[in-house]
Amino acid sequence: MTSTKIINETLLLKWRTTLQLLTTTLLSLLLPLSFLLLARLTAADYLLSRNGLSAAEPPSVVFFSLLLDSIPLSPLHVLVSVLCVASLVHTLNGGRITSRTFSVSQENIVRPRLYTAWIVLCTLQVCVGLGIEGSIGAGIEGSSFGHERNLICRIVFFLGLHATTVYWWRTIVKPVVDDTMFGFEMEERWVERAVMGGSLGGLWWWKLRDEVESLVAVAEMGDGSVGVVGLMGWWLYYLVVTVGIVKVVKWLIWFGVVLLYQKVEQVRDDNDNDDDSLRVQEKV
Repeated sequence: MTSTKIINETLLLKWRTTLQLLTTTLLSLLLPLSFLLLARLTAADYLLSRNGLSAAEPPSVVFFSLLLDSIPLSPLHVLVSVLCVASLVHTLNGGRITSRTFSVSQENIVRPRLYTAWIVLCTLQVCVGLGIEGSIGAGIEGSSFGHERNLICRIVFFLGLHATTVYWWRTIVKPVVDDTMFGFEMEERWVERAVMGGSLGGLWWWKLRDEVESLVAVAEMGDGSVGVVGLMGWWLYYLVVTVGIVKVVKWLIWFGVVLLYQKVEQVRDDNDNDDDSLRVQEKV
């Protein structure tokens, strides 16, 4: 009985761990998907402002038009902006989210933060789910309007998006999923980050790299058709680029410090060897 119970508990733990990995990976993609939706909203706002709306348009396009006219600054814009600013501040501070932030032993302290994470996660999931479905129904894609970024800008944006997604995964997604399945936050594993990064890279290669540039293409075309949605898209794009630039600069500084440390150690070893040689000569 004891052996059977241990086996069942081991299988249950493995099943929960696998389910936790799958769930956190899928929910972590909500943030990059929100950029895909915002790119499509920007493209829809630009096209509707230029072409107007005919009576023969399908209901999904009419819904998009009413949404953009009634709520030019959607909750999705505000929520993604807050997450990107928080990610930028976190990157500048160089801090790291410690494990078991939402553990049961700290229930009185961290429960409000956990409830906030639940609200943010559910709000983003509803906004992205309804928005992506509406954009597919309307046949809207975030075309770049012929204004493609260069390769360096794309790479920096991807690095910033990855850093922002990791922050979103650590502070919102993982605490909520772990608390739901285990009652406390599990230790961060390298396989979780690897799977999340691979999923983000696949989504980037499949859709994001071609559509996300409409966030800035509309604002930089300079034809006077830029509204609040276009300006917010421009702001979010370059906010993520700033996060990527900070990451690159920190990596360069770290690399420079490592090279300088190795150089100092080499000079110190050479000086020690010279001192040893002088001592030997003096003894002789």
